[in-house]
Amino acid sequence: MLGACVIFKQLFSRDVRVRSQVGFEPERRGSHPYLGVDFRTLHSRAESAGSIPARRIRRLFSFQRHLLSSRLLRGAPHLNPLHILDDDYCGQAKCMLEKVGSWNFDIFLFDRLTNGNSLIFLTFHLLNQYGLIELFQLDMVKVRRFLVLVQEDYHNQNPYHNAVHAADVTQAMHCYLREPKLAQSLTSFDILLGLLAAATHDLDHPGVNQPFLIKTNHYLAALYRNTSVLENHHWRSAVGLLRETDLFSHLPAEDSMSIERQLGSLILATDISRQNDYLSRFRTHLDENDLCLGHSTHRHFVLQMALKCADICNPCRPWELSKQWSEKVTEEFFHQGDIEKKHKLEISPLCDSEANTIASVQIGFMTYVVEPLFAEWARFSDTRLSQTMLGHLGLNKASWSAMEPEASGSSEEGESEPARATEEPSSRALSQGSQES
Repeated sequence: MLGACVIFKQLFSRDVRVRSQVGFEPERRGSHPYLGVDFRTLHSRAESAGSIPARRIRRLFSFQRHLLSSRLLRGAPHLNPLHILDDDYCGQAKCMLEKVGSWNFDIFLFDRLTNGNSLIFLTFHLLNQYGLIELFQLDMVKVRRFLVLVQEDYHNQNPYHNAVHAADVTQAMHCYLREPKLAQSLTSFDILLGLLAAATHDLDHPGVNQPFLIKTNHYLAALYRNTSVLENHHWRSAVGLLRETDLFSHLPAEDSMSIERQLGSLILATDISRQNDYLSRFRTHLDENDLCLGHSTHRHFVLQMALKCADICNPCRPWELSKQWSEKVTEEFFHQGDIEKKHKLEISPLCDSEANTIASVQIGFMTYVVEPLFAEWARFSDTRLSQTMLGHLGLNKASWSAMEPEASGSSEEGESEPARATEEPSSRALSQGSQES
């Protein structure tokens, strides 16, 4: 545990951005042998010979869903409709959406009920619930097609950075947008940006981190000069889909450009290497009490902080959900470490499965990244939800500490599970307390 904590302390005691020492280089692939591996196969498992690739099937379903929705909106008859979900599952998914503002919303269950389409269903529901489709006169077919393409461009082979994570972040963003300070101040334009940024913030994530891309001379690292490489790629990918679907083509050109630019500003704020920069600015604003949400730049900054919170809120969820996310993100870290070992690369911090455990990684992450951010968010928005999140964070950290051998000692290992079991009811009580009607 100490090793992981030391790594986190070193990473976040300074700004760890790595900038290229040379000028801008055009797109090109480096010479490292690993670059011949398709990122989309990194976390995939071998398929049996003769089987149809799952992604191909999903693409077919996406096209059929788009075709069906187009026919329905045109009023055309559909004699043989495509039933993506059966009635029972569809009904349960709709019931869940009625409580989409609850902090203990189970995105894993919702994803199963929607046949792996949680990001599409949830984001479309929220855009409609906020009245944004009507207000901005968005073409519903274009909205649907945009969301289908967004979901398909997430690598669902990734244990963590996939469409379910994007849906979870979007749901958390919705919870924050409903907090009193934000609900009373944000414009419809702000809400539209917040939801789009949450849905696309990790678009086309390769399942490896920025240092990996830099040390393998990946062309994206050169393209973005080793600075916010993944975040720039997520943003540009989102803009590409906006333009491909002509989602905002009916708006004046300057409005479309403004949406693209501000969307980039929000997504770039999720760069974890710039955590201290944003946290310091946020803390200064709170200390000086000079945040004026009537000012557009201040509202945008608060949206950036809300998205940062939504992106790393997993440790603040109820234990039953938080534990699953912790296992998934650590699996992705360790898989990268295995790849680095295989190609005789320096193993990235927290990616060595022999030197770290899930518990040690999570305790360090909570201590040096999550706690400081959510403590300041609670200062800004001192609500029941903020206190609920901090309560879950404390209980979850205690649960991981009880599982860490170095923390509990071999003599207490047998007691760690009962101890955690006694904490889980309190965690459930907190989640129930955060339910919103």
